[in-house]
Amino acid sequence: MTPLVVVLAAGQGRRFREVAGAGQDKLLAPCVGRDGHRRPVIEQVLRNLPVQFTRRLLVTTADRPGVASLARAYGCQVLIVEPGGMGDSIAAAVALGPSAGGWLLVLGDMPFVLPASIEQVAAALMPDSIAVPLHQGERGHPVGFGAGFGATLAGLSGDRGAKRLFASARVAEVAVPDLGVLWDVDEPQALVF
Repeated sequence: MTPLVVVLAAGQGRRFREVAGAGQDKLLAPCVGRDGHRRPVIEQVLRNLPVQFTRRLLVTTADRPGVASLARAYGCQVLIVEPGGMGDSIAAAVALGPSAGGWLLVLGDMPFVLPASIEQVAAALMPDSIAVPLHQGERGHPVGFGAGFGATLAGLSGDRGAKRLFASARVAEVAVPDLGVLWDVDEPQALVF
């Protein structure tokens, strides 16, 4: 089964706001994508989702109506959560789609991941494994979790994401020539690839 794509877009972006200003949302900050077009960060992320992944869910907070609107325009169901940690967002997403054939976790602040990298990670996903892109020896995102991880993912909470699951799972590392799998927008200077 094709995994449910979960775009995690509920983080508060504190480091970005410290530099850019308190009222600046990094997900709506304009950046030039790898196609040369200027769009908000989250729109770049959504445009990079391969078309065959039609089961899409974006997790965000109520104070981001612009993010939710863009997500719906790109075929995503939107899940509104209370501000919390990444673990809370993942758990809420998995609870909404517990019978999915796996979950492909895409970070909303990584606008430069190529669609081919997303496809390769999804292709490596097995029910009992985790799939992760590897660029020059470094693990990146998105990360895929097979269907067997549903209960564990649904039990996550707080700021800790699912990284601790790597220690006891079979991990398929997918080598990709894509620096975008490591490039997140934590500060304004990262808006330029």
